[in-house]
Amino acid sequence: MSTTAIPGRSPRPLTGRMVLLYFVTFFGVIFAVNFYMVRVAISSFSGVETESVYKAGLSFKNDVEAAHTQDALRWKIEADLHHGAAPEIVVAARDAQGQALAGLLPEIRLAHPTDKRRDVPLEFVEQSPGRFRSVTPMPEGQWDLVIGLKRNEETVFRSKSRIVL
Repeated sequence: MSTTAIPGRSPRPLTGRMVLLYFVTFFGVIFAVNFYMVRVAISSFSGVETESVYKAGLSFKNDVEAAHTQDALRWKIEADLHHGAAPEIVVAARDAQGQALAGLLPEIRLAHPTDKRRDVPLEFVEQSPGRFRSVTPMPEGQWDLVIGLKRNEETVFRSKSRIVL
C-alpha cells in the first residue's frame, strides 16, 4: 500500500477503491467527450451526396451524352464575379460565332462544397439577350458556382466552378 502526500495534510493511503474511482472517472470523461463529438459530427453532416447511388449510376450514361452534346455546341459561357460592397455575378452566353444566345432561362446557385443543406439559389435578371446579372445577396466563403441554362424546360448547358466570395 502506498500513500500520497499533500503538503499541509496527513498522507492518505491509496486504496483499490480509489484507483477504481480514478479509472472509472478517467474513462467516463473520455466516453462522454467521444459521445458528444460523434453526436455533433452526425448532426452537422449527413454524409449523403446522392439520394440513390443506383439511380445516379443509371443516369451516368445520359450525363456523359449530355456533356458531349454540350461540347459540340461550342458555346462560350462566361461568369464574371465583381467584388465590391455587394458581390455580384454577371453571366454572358454566346454561341460558337460569338452571337448572344437568346431564349435561355438561367438556373444558377451557389453550392456549398460539403453540405447540400447550405446551398443558395440565386436569382438573375436578363440585362440583354444572353446576359444575366445576379440580384440575390450572396454569403461570403468558398462556393461552387453551378450554372444551368434551360431552353423549353430542357437543360442545354451545365457547369460547375469553385469561387471565393
